[in-house]
Amino acid sequence: MATELSVAADARGSRNGILIATGIMAGLLAVAPLANVYPVIVEKAMCFALFACAFNLLLGFGGLLSLGHAMFLGTAGYVCAYAAKRLGFPPELAIAAGTAASAALGLVVGALAIRRQGIYFSMITLAIAQMMYFLYVQAPFTHGEDGIQGVPRGRLFGMIDLSQSLAMYYTVLVVFIAAFLLIYRIIHSPFGQVLKAIRENEPRAVSLGYDADRYKLLAFVLSATLAGLAGALKAIVFQLASLTDVHWSMSGEVVLMTLLGGMGTIFGPVVGAFIIVALENYLAGFGEWVTVITGAIFVVCVLAFRRGVVGEAGAWWRRRG
Repeated sequence: MATELSVAADARGSRNGILIATGIMAGLLAVAPLANVYPVIVEKAMCFALFACAFNLLLGFGGLLSLGHAMFLGTAGYVCAYAAKRLGFPPELAIAAGTAASAALGLVVGALAIRRQGIYFSMITLAIAQMMYFLYVQAPFTHGEDGIQGVPRGRLFGMIDLSQSLAMYYTVLVVFIAAFLLIYRIIHSPFGQVLKAIRENEPRAVSLGYDADRYKLLAFVLSATLAGLAGALKAIVFQLASLTDVHWSMSGEVVLMTLLGGMGTIFGPVVGAFIIVALENYLAGFGEWVTVITGAIFVVCVLAFRRGVVGEAGAWWRRRG
């Protein structure tokens, strides 16, 4: 009984700690525009942080490595941009349309990919992502390499003018924090616990009566949906949907963000995304060498911080305690 009470107390303490850390993160992001931080850079970082958190839900907690996750980011961006510019949708409906498109695509891709495991699963996602890339290159509505430009931001719910910089910033912040808390809730729900059990020992989970394929498919669809939300939001922020977001290199970049920050941690993908976006922004003067510098930093971090920045920090704190 004492042991059970101790475990319950530890769980409550951990939950409270994460909620407090989330509040601190939200507070820092809320005051960032007041500290002479360029809002668009932070908005980009938040969009990619949401994308990385969605990917981490699949890889870090489901043990499924998707090498084609950019297809969900890019698909939502194209659908959202087309709905807002060509169909005249208000921003909330355009974002919802893009997110729904990624969810539908995730259901189809996931149903095909989960039939295989390991590297074969990863290669199926990569192959389908490349097919989607060439589809968007040829599709008339995407305008090829030019992309869909001049996407109107509109008025959110008919009241909030997103053409105003701060209104757009705080809308992105609210969506990011809400999605972050949703992912946290999913991870700590009974579904999340079963998903982690499948990651650790799938045969044992199956022997206990869990349908592993159904859980993995649901995790894949949830991850695709949240990645789509990030892509749709990014299209509104930058008023652009382009091939960059659906290219295979974007799938590699989200893997980098997740591993750099700490795979299987709550805040790791957020930290990794902000580090990568900051490097790309402040090292822009180096031109194409940014990729080389980022790669070198990644190699150093993998060798020296195998659990990522947040993972290593957490391990240090536990040793200290």
